Amino acid sequence: MSWVLLVVAASPLRAGDRPARRPSRSFEFEYDTTIKAVPRGAHRLRLWIPVPQSSPYQRIHNLRIASPVPYELRRERQYGNRVAYLEVTAGAAKTPFEVRMKFDATRREHRVQVADPPSAPAGGPSAVQLAQWLKPDRLVPIDGLIGELSRKQTQGLADPLAKARAIYDYVEATMRYDKTGTGWGRGDAVFACDNHRGNCTDFHSLFIGMARAAGIPAKFEIGFPLPPDRHEGEIPGYHCWAEFYTPKLGWVPVDASEAWQDPSRRDYYFGSHDPDRIQFTIGRDIRLDPPQQGAPLNYFIYPYAEIDGRPFDAVEHRFVFRDLPPTAVRGAPVAMARRSICQIAARERR
Repeated sequence: MSWVLLVVAASPLRAGDRPARRPSRSFEFEYDTTIKAVPRGAHRLRLWIPVPQSSPYQRIHNLRIASPVPYELRRERQYGNRVAYLEVTAGAAKTPFEVRMKFDATRREHRVQVADPPSAPAGGPSAVQLAQWLKPDRLVPIDGLIGELSRKQTQGLADPLAKARAIYDYVEATMRYDKTGTGWGRGDAVFACDNHRGNCTDFHSLFIGMARAAGIPAKFEIGFPLPPDRHEGEIPGYHCWAEFYTPKLGWVPVDASEAWQDPSRRDYYFGSHDPDRIQFTIGRDIRLDPPQQGAPLNYFIYPYAEIDGRPFDAVEHRFVFRDLPPTAVRGAPVAMARRSICQIAARERR
């Protein structure tokens, strides 16, 4: 099966224009993975690629994966993230080879009315489900410096929403979005606390660690940003955000790094995620399915590969989006359609 790549170009707004807010966004997304070369003498290549899934705030359909080698769709157990898994004898893999994933999506605004909370949502997660979002991650401790800082910033507050707002305000007041030097981008809450800088992973690791230390369940979510002032083009890298839980409101969205970059929307991003994004996975310290032999992944947004049980870095990735009219995806089924355009059959194991 041959593919024709989209030729994309940025379509910026005119100088002085500001994109209008919209409740939803429909688009086609392409996620390309290229294995450049396999070392001589290698025996087994394994490759894991994150696969997005539908949720209350995004619909994924028309997923298709083109691969020259067989693959399976799997689901890791701890967080339920979906994975495209490929395994091949290294000598049988003609390199370079490319795995191309494309899908259509609609992402809608996730907004919770924090100023005037409604009655408690029906149902909701169980105590066991919430418990996993109170535990520390390898780079997100909840004791020591982070725990002490959380107690200080939430002193005298009893309501979880008030505590979360105090933590959010502290992160906004003390952090700066700064990707110079080293140490940023790992989502190391202690680094963020000590250095007061970083990218979205660092902002949200500090927020999540302090929230969990205050007894507030909080989870890490990661995907890609969609430029609000462009209708198509290449996306250079990931974006991540967070949610925290209160019994009165349920899960409340937060995007502290976007708020820092646009202070006029600081209140908006405490309780809202705009639709200019696509989520792929959740959680940290991820053990894939089937399990990798290397250490748990800090987070899972880029393809991960191993050669004979060791991490393999000769993997390239490229991400492209193109806006679609809402009618192009309206009424499309949430379930995955046309699982593969390859001549092989992919099986999804749960």
